[in-house]
Amino acid sequence: MTLDQELVAALEEDYTSAPITEQERVMLDYVVQITRDATRISPRDHDRLRAVGFDDKGILQITLIASWFNYINRVADALGVGRG
Repeated sequence: MTLDQELVAALEEDYTSAPITEQERVMLDYVVQITRDATRISPRDHDRLRAVGFDDKGILQITLIASWFNYINRVADALGVGRG
């Protein structure tokens, strides 16, 4: 979490050009791929994460958190949560 509203705005605009570390960018690339089409994740994606410092536990945690958010958002969408 951050209180840096400029960073939040930059991430919302385009995380690939936001002022974040290479590690954060690689992690977000992975999360985007999980969100778009998790069936296309390959060992190469995991190797990229390892190359920037994530271990297997970190990769598992990123995968679980991103997947859970994707899941719960779909449940909420299906049930009309937040629609007025």
